[in-house]
Amino acid sequence: MIKQDLYYFNLLKKKVATTFLKSNHAPDLIEKWKGEDIVSFQEDLFVKVKAKVSEKWFYTYFKNNTEKLPRIDMLNLLSEYVGLKDWNTFKATHKNKEPFSLNKRKSLYWLLLLIPVLVFFVFGMNSKNQFHFCFVDAIKNEPITKTPLDIKILQDEESPLYFKTDSLGCFNYETKETRIRFVVQSPYHKTDTIVRSIDSNSNQTVKLITDDYALMLHYYSNGNVKDWKKHKQQLDKLIANDAQIYQLFNDNIGVEIFTKEDFIRFITIPTRNLGRVEILDKTLEHGKIVKLKFIVK
Repeated sequence: MIKQDLYYFNLLKKKVATTFLKSNHAPDLIEKWKGEDIVSFQEDLFVKVKAKVSEKWFYTYFKNNTEKLPRIDMLNLLSEYVGLKDWNTFKATHKNKEPFSLNKRKSLYWLLLLIPVLVFFVFGMNSKNQFHFCFVDAIKNEPITKTPLDIKILQDEESPLYFKTDSLGCFNYETKETRIRFVVQSPYHKTDTIVRSIDSNSNQTVKLITDDYALMLHYYSNGNVKDWKKHKQQLDKLIANDAQIYQLFNDNIGVEIFTKEDFIRFITIPTRNLGRVEILDKTLEHGKIVKLKFIVK
C-alpha cells in the first residue's frame, strides 16, 4: 500500500500547489518554491485550515522526493486545504486516476512482451513460404522444357503431392513449412531428391544429370543410326535379357508387353513410328535396363 499512498501524496502536492497559486504567485512546481514562496504558503495554510508547517517539514516532504508519508493528521489538513474532508476522502476521490498498481504493471509488462510473440504466431500460422525452382540440363546448361518433369513433394506422415514443371521448366510451391523435400524425375535425366530450406532458397536453379541410357534409347528410337546391325548390337548390350518392357497408349486402352527381342526389332525397323517413341520410365540394375515403359505419340 505504501507505493499507492506515495502516488496519492505526490498527487496531493500538485493539488496543494494548484490551490495556492489560485491566489498567490510562485513557480508552477512546488519543488521550485523557496524563501518568500514557502512563507506565503505557510500563511495561506494557516488562514484556511489553522495549521502550520515548518520550513524543515516543507523541505522534507515537498521539496524532496520522500519514501515516507507525513503523519495522518498532516495528510488530513492538506486534504482539507485542497477542499476535501480528509486524506481518505482525497484518495477515494482520485481512485479512478490511480496509475497501474504493481501487479497491473507486471501484467502490462508481460502483455507487452507477449504481443510481439502473438503477432508473430498469428502471422506465422497464416503466412506461407514461396518455393520456386527451375531445372536445367547439367551438360548443356539449358532449361529442360521439351518434356515436363515429374515432381513428387515428400511430406512427413502424409501422402506425397505430385506436380509437373511448366513450359519454362519451372515449378512453384506454396507451403507453411520452412523446408521442402521433393523428388524430380525425367525420362532423360537421372532421378534426384532435392532438399531446400526457405532461408537457403536463393539458388533456385537445379541442375539435372543426363541419363545416358535414356538418351541412347531416344537416339535409337528416332532412327538416327545408319548402321542398323551395329544399332541392334548396342541395344542388346543396353537391355537385360529378362527386361520387362511395356508400351502404353494415349487413350488408356491397355498395355502391350514386349520381349527384349520384340522391342529391339520395333525400334530398329525404319517405320513412321520411329521419331514418335517417347520413353516414360526405366529401371536399371547392374548397368542394364530391366524395366522400361514407352509410348508412341
